[in-house]
Amino acid sequence: MKRFSLCLMVLTALLLGQVAQAQIVLPGPTQVVPPPSPPPPPKLEVPKMPRIDAQPSYNYRPLPRNSFSDRFSKCLEDAAGAGLGPAHRGTYALRCAN
Repeated sequence: MKRFSLCLMVLTALLLGQVAQAQIVLPGPTQVVPPPSPPPPPKLEVPKMPRIDAQPSYNYRPLPRNSFSDRFSKCLEDAAGAGLGPAHRGTYALRCAN
């Protein structure tokens, strides 16, 4: 009985193993997607070159001055950073801000 069931299992495995077939690909229209068009080339611009014989232009306007309170606060911070005591910071900041 043991031999019969073993033979039956081997035959079943062989029969079922042959049933499985490879995938069949039928010929048909190909669906090839064309690659996207390349991006346009970068726009090249020639930088403006200064002329050799041109006169240099200068900006003679003075820089804008900070307000008195801004200058005073900065002078107080500088005095504290320099190690001046509280009694001398006010005098230093008044002279510095003017």
